[in-house]
Amino acid sequence: MALPRLNTAKYTLNLPSSGEEIEFRPFLMSEQKNLMIAQESEDDKQMQQAIANCIIDCTFKKVDAWSLPAFDVEYIFLKIRSKAVGETVEIGLTCPDDNETVVQKKIDLSKIECTMHAGHTNEIQLTDTIKVVMKYPTLKDISMIQSESQTEQLFEMIGNNIFQIVDGETVHNRVDVTDEEMNEFLGSMTSDNLEQVTNFFETMPKLTHEVSVKNPNTGKTGKVVLEGFQSFFD
Repeated sequence: MALPRLNTAKYTLNLPSSGEEIEFRPFLMSEQKNLMIAQESEDDKQMQQAIANCIIDCTFKKVDAWSLPAFDVEYIFLKIRSKAVGETVEIGLTCPDDNETVVQKKIDLSKIECTMHAGHTNEIQLTDTIKVVMKYPTLKDISMIQSESQTEQLFEMIGNNIFQIVDGETVHNRVDVTDEEMNEFLGSMTSDNLEQVTNFFETMPKLTHEVSVKNPNTGKTGKVVLEGFQSFFD
């Protein structure tokens, strides 16, 4: 006689990138085991694979984690994890007044949302006639980066996430541009152009949460802003 399967609760969330509502469930012990093994490996590729597999399974195979913007992936996984192991985590935060004292604070994961900087845009005017249209990096884009140098990683990320280059009335789609042509285009940018494009990545949506922290030694209270998925589990 087959053993029974335990029923799991279902929840919904809205994707930060599109507002689309998706259904999900908490991860199960088998999925948690895979996540723990990947974490123990300290291998980024293995961890990305484990998170992607978890999201695919926990959204009933209706969401392709590899094709979503990375901030969508972080948001979905945060919600899945919070329903699986608890909506409250305790992390150590450094008091901003002395940058030394560490205080333990409880964070309510249900209140964490993706926020976007004011003025953020995916259209970047490089010259009077040339602009680039960017797309958000997906988990697949990040996993495919091969360079070890941070500078090379940045250029690789830019080249992979330019969606279009608009030159007056002419539109060059990235799929029609070779890697060599793209590298030549990037090499022709000025330092101001590079800063403009880099700003796109720095201001794109990300998980953020502001926390008040009181230093027990000085009595002063300051604000700490947590950004990015890893900030909530250090």
